[in-house]
Amino acid sequence: MARSSATMMNNRQTGLALYIHWPFCVSKCPYCDFNSHVRAEIDDAVWAEALLADMAYEAELTAGRPVHSIFLGGGTPSLMPPALVAELLSAAGQHWGFTEDVEITLEANPSSVEAARFADLAAAGVNRVSLGLQSFDDDALRFLGRAHGAAEGLAALKTAQQHFARVSFDLIYALPDQTLEEWRTMLNKALDQGTDHLSLYQLTIEPNTRFASDVRRGMFDPMDGDRAADFYALTDEMTRGAGLPAYEISNHARPGQESRHNLTYWRYGDYVGIGPGAHGRRLHEATERHKKPENYLSAVERNGHGIKLSRHLEAQEAASEALMMGLRLTEGIDLSALAQRFGLPQEAIINRQKLDMLTQMGLCESNGDQIRVARTAHILLDAIIAELAVFEEAAPAC
Repeated sequence: MARSSATMMNNRQTGLALYIHWPFCVSKCPYCDFNSHVRAEIDDAVWAEALLADMAYEAELTAGRPVHSIFLGGGTPSLMPPALVAELLSAAGQHWGFTEDVEITLEANPSSVEAARFADLAAAGVNRVSLGLQSFDDDALRFLGRAHGAAEGLAALKTAQQHFARVSFDLIYALPDQTLEEWRTMLNKALDQGTDHLSLYQLTIEPNTRFASDVRRGMFDPMDGDRAADFYALTDEMTRGAGLPAYEISNHARPGQESRHNLTYWRYGDYVGIGPGAHGRRLHEATERHKKPENYLSAVERNGHGIKLSRHLEAQEAASEALMMGLRLTEGIDLSALAQRFGLPQEAIINRQKLDMLTQMGLCESNGDQIRVARTAHILLDAIIAELAVFEEAAPAC
């Protein structure tokens, strides 16, 4: 039986994360299933007004909770005018206040045009950049539909490191014809760049992308699972050896340099999401904004916010989500803490029989109530979570 949210931990006085979605890109990458749109013209003043109104609505609901992290994602938020970024950050500070060590991350593409804005973005308050390099190989970048070349990407990385204390970058691996040695060489180059955080993603063919259509038409075959597992194992070995171990299945960092914002998601903290298609989770509710930019603007003008769906999270559903998110982390979960947080018995959160079986198989590790997926089994994470989680039908959206 699901418990009322009144039995759940009261998060009203704890910190908060803020996600701001800028939905516009110069072009759509063939692998991308994010909410991104190409528009010939963008009225920055209209978007400033809408985002500020959407933020004010959320701030009224979550007043008194200082923001410890902000993430500007997209889309391509590095295409935002730095003055707009400064205006949004200033408003967030006025609404909530920031913790002393607030992390403010902006996603950026490594084009020379965007790199030229880095100084102004740093002056606006951004203190961490996540750079979408994706590859150091020109042929791979063309295959991935990226607008920059390898040399331009490296130049943008150096520029970012001059302006921001913390710089992360992304690479995509396990491309169809990539060899293990090619990836070893590229990863060595990445580890030589002096960054303290890397996001390393296997190429995944997502539905409703151009790559999904290309695969259906036989234009290329994705890398098979066994080969991809070899790439994953090499990635884990090399990053650990370089002092940037995985702290989440695709994210690697030196101790203390983990993305505070993403840890909020994986540790099931509260976060506000504004902008087209943004998701949020606060006050025991899951929210989703209108995805299409024009629909979002209309909703904000009509309602004072961009929310399309808002759904109450019962304790059972929230606990299952917290389990699934927490097991993505190499630190795993504290089952007793989850049970206390959501006011549920442990057997309502995890299937103990399956946990014992997976532990005997070497796929999970447990020390009392501390549970995690074995490092060598992370490639099987989705299947393991499906075995362990206890699900209950979600409440209907309102």
